[in-house]
Amino acid sequence: MRVLLVDDEEQLVSTLAERLQLREIDASWVTSSMAALKLVETESFDLAILDVKMPKINGLELKKRLQVLYPAMKFIFLTGHGSEDDFKIGAAEAGKDFYLVKPVKIESLLEKMNEVMQQRGDGK
Repeated sequence: MRVLLVDDEEQLVSTLAERLQLREIDASWVTSSMAALKLVETESFDLAILDVKMPKINGLELKKRLQVLYPAMKFIFLTGHGSEDDFKIGAAEAGKDFYLVKPVKIESLLEKMNEVMQQRGDGK
């Protein structure tokens, strides 16, 4: 499984990538949506883990752009703002997605990654 991590908090995203790599998961990270869009021009990913709130292009908009390029890509969102209910209301237009509230525990992230990768492409 190839994982793309996108978060404007460099320490968080680099640490998550390192912890995934220790578990033999191929993880790449960037700190902006623009860098993510550039990276996917040359590399492919099965799963993208996106921060919801980022400058210029937020995580929900980045998901839309990535889906155009890679319809089979799966997504998990990270949010450091608000509650689970706040996130669900704000992300309703994004479809059936998974999310975790920061700070994220690696065990919780691994659980969500397994869950989302088992999800069928038709949303069932």
